[in-house]
Amino acid sequence: MINYNNKRFKLLSSSDNSEVSTSIIFNYKQDNNLLTCNYSGDQILSGHLMGIVESNGHINMRYHQVNKKNVLMTGICYSKPEIMASGKIRLHENWQWTSGDLSKGESVLEEI
Repeated sequence: MINYNNKRFKLLSSSDNSEVSTSIIFNYKQDNNLLTCNYSGDQILSGHLMGIVESNGHINMRYHQVNKKNVLMTGICYSKPEIMASGKIRLHENWQWTSGDLSKGESVLEEI
């Protein structure tokens, strides 16, 4: 299992319906297979995710965040890790809002 504890990730790309930006740093914490993360910046006042790390390193997570419009947004996300030649992790994410328009999207994050 990949250990994400104390790893930091930055957004490389995301679908247009995303609220996150490249200025946000995602600070991951992991205890056994429980993953948590707090994030904020740009359009996000406060965000949090919680997930389960599977034995293959994939992450099944849920997220919620409050944006600068004071709207609470929620969603689900499934992340697949790629170990790059540098040893850093790149996460390929498929997600869907469970609030708002319920649209789907994709994001790529990379360990910094």
